[in-house]
Amino acid sequence: MPRLALLSVSNKAGIVEFAQTLVTEFGFDIISSGGTAKTLKDAGVPVTKVSDYTGSPEILGGRVKTLHPKIHGGILARRDIPEHLTELDANGIRAIDLVVVNLYPFEQTISKPGVVLEEAIEQIDIGGPAMVRASAKNYAHLTILTNPSQYDRYLDESRAENGEVSLSFRQQAALAAFQHTAAYDTAISTYLAAQLAENSAELPAELPKSFGRSGTKLQALRYGENPHQMAAWYQTGSTATGWAAATQLQGKELSYNNLVDLEAARRIIVEFIDGDPTAIIVKHTNPCGSAMASSILEAYTKAFNADSTSAFGGIVALNRPINATTATELSKTFLECVVAPGCDDDAKIILAKKANLRVVVLPDLSGGSEPVIKDIAGGFLVQAADTLMTNPANWTVATTQQPTPAELEEMLFAWKICKHVKSNAIVITKDRTTLGVGAGQMNRVGSAKIAIEQAANKIQGAVLASDGFFPFDDSVRSAAAAGIRLLIQPGGSMRDGESIAAANELGLVMVMTGVRHFMH
Repeated sequence: MPRLALLSVSNKAGIVEFAQTLVTEFGFDIISSGGTAKTLKDAGVPVTKVSDYTGSPEILGGRVKTLHPKIHGGILARRDIPEHLTELDANGIRAIDLVVVNLYPFEQTISKPGVVLEEAIEQIDIGGPAMVRASAKNYAHLTILTNPSQYDRYLDESRAENGEVSLSFRQQAALAAFQHTAAYDTAISTYLAAQLAENSAELPAELPKSFGRSGTKLQALRYGENPHQMAAWYQTGSTATGWAAATQLQGKELSYNNLVDLEAARRIIVEFIDGDPTAIIVKHTNPCGSAMASSILEAYTKAFNADSTSAFGGIVALNRPINATTATELSKTFLECVVAPGCDDDAKIILAKKANLRVVVLPDLSGGSEPVIKDIAGGFLVQAADTLMTNPANWTVATTQQPTPAELEEMLFAWKICKHVKSNAIVITKDRTTLGVGAGQMNRVGSAKIAIEQAANKIQGAVLASDGFFPFDDSVRSAAAAGIRLLIQPGGSMRDGESIAAANELGLVMVMTGVRHFMH
């Protein structure tokens, strides 16, 4: 008797050609359901509908198609147990040798604007996952394929082994199948948890009681942070978003460190997405040079000159497309990567002369506020991304001296940059350009010292931003001694009064935001 294959796919890429080969070259009988059966029949592939094979019609508007003993018995029967084979014969059930299933496009559905819960619910596949899991469980006796990319290898192995495929391939395919259903269930549970938190007046918004994350490997990376560390890049969801949706115009493959730094740069530049032209230069996830200006060329030039030493080998993020004049300036130094929402044709020609420079176009710089996950021994921590946008209307001026509107704008620029510097963080700016950045020090005085030294003789009248409060007045006094006039900090220390008193004594302006932005 011919071998039997069951084909029921949402993603129909390559399914007609694959089915034709199964029939003409390997003599398979094919059963199929719903749209897959119609697709094969329209293409002239001999196919039997599942409902005709089982003798049971599809019911409930297609909700029940393949949930039948003739399907699951044929999948789950062990060929090495005679009793199983006897039961199949007694019930008129054929053993199924190949199952090709991928699932309803749940993630594509929920990614569409305006999708309501009822519509999403109807895209939750039931029969598909049941067949995939049953087939994967019984991989010792049949093959489960869940992705069109597996079709060619299955056919190649079949040709090499007189119609059979190796146990190793079947086991790998079973693993891919369980990963497929795990990712599917994770997408559904994450969506439903978000819906519950959003729509229930009784439940507070909170992280779910269980948390899952799955991804599909986009590419293996040469190594991780260091050459002895293995690394790969994974995409969450079946729809490309964030960096998976970016286009790399030129340059070497992106490395692990490139992607980490690019994400740090993206998180900063999104603060200025609707503002004046802005350039950010990142080194080891910290901004070393940042500037706003009337043109993207001027913004990049100011950012580069803010710390040209650290900018060497850095990552550049721009909130405007790259034009020819900016491309010329970018080409004057060694940079690892440049990311922007676009790149002019003339700019592409200029940048192409720097063959190793990675140029990435990411039209939607604002996408990607995923939860932050950090592993710890025996588990992991999850927190919401720090996407809280600064609102100066909520700030408090703590000193007698009051800032002008222009000075408040300068403080806002400094505060947005400081938010993305590793704690303890001190950022000094002037004319919407960073002069000094003190990052990741064990005490705030040390960070302030580094930032003040970098700012050097440009510091007179500048703004100093601190990501945490001043526990003592020492940083206030050292800032004033260096020539700083404006201070912005969260406030909230038991000794705020000492810092305020020192600022008043020294004729400084101090603003308290009421929000801190620690980053570890």
